[in-house]
Amino acid sequence: MIYSFFSRWIPPGLAVWLLFSFAQAALAQPVDWKKVRILIYTKNGVGFVHDNIENSIFAFKELGKQHGFSVDATDDPQVFTDENLQQYDALVFSNTNNDVFDTDAQRVALMRYIQAGGGFVGIHSASGTERKWTWFKQLLGATFYWHDKFQPFAVNILDADHPSVKHLPRRWVRVKGDEFYYLKQLSVNLHVVAVNDATTLQGEDERRLDTFGDVFPSVWCHEFDGGRSWYTSLGHDKGDYMDEEFRTHILGGIEWVVRGAKGRDYDKAYATSPDDEVRKR
Repeated sequence: MIYSFFSRWIPPGLAVWLLFSFAQAALAQPVDWKKVRILIYTKNGVGFVHDNIENSIFAFKELGKQHGFSVDATDDPQVFTDENLQQYDALVFSNTNNDVFDTDAQRVALMRYIQAGGGFVGIHSASGTERKWTWFKQLLGATFYWHDKFQPFAVNILDADHPSVKHLPRRWVRVKGDEFYYLKQLSVNLHVVAVNDATTLQGEDERRLDTFGDVFPSVWCHEFDGGRSWYTSLGHDKGDYMDEEFRTHILGGIEWVVRGAKGRDYDKAYATSPDDEVRKR
């Protein structure tokens, strides 16, 4: 209908360009942060637990105060029910690791939330979460493989317009250091926002040659199973969460997730088991 109107009065090529421009403008509308509510989830299973979790919760609460959005934080998997999750615009898995759910019903609640149009944000070791669960690995976009020793390295920004990196230089040097993550089972449809530059690492490790050569994806986003997902492998050091530059990075990830959301519609949620295959939409 709209295209027919445009094509009647405007040359087709220009009409398509105008429609694309209007669509881009709609997506670029600022987030009404006062209407946003997020849940920070920090559960860790058996294994390594980062010492940055407390600082990450503090950072998100400070961002909430600054921008006007609501923040809840928990490490209790019992919050994963349809009734509870539907109030949140995004779930942030902040440095979760290994198995973080007690029951399959809790896993299904996460699936249904995403299928209903919910948002997911994963930070650093979130990629080491639920490593045997195929659907979760698909949601995040990959699963943890190994990391280089903590050290400074450069991050090359590929999509400088993405809200999670638009405040950064095109070459973001992690001067104080970070963990250069390598992940496996990467989804093929990820929108890669930034890559870590392996040529800036110190020392040699033959395992680096088994990946993508000189760079490796470190920040990405994608739409998955009805919802939206953004992930950053950065943020190992607890001091990162006191840094304004890094805080703006993770805030931009939330912005991308919630800006494209259309609200939760549980009529579109279909999961009954963690092993359910993703349906085409």
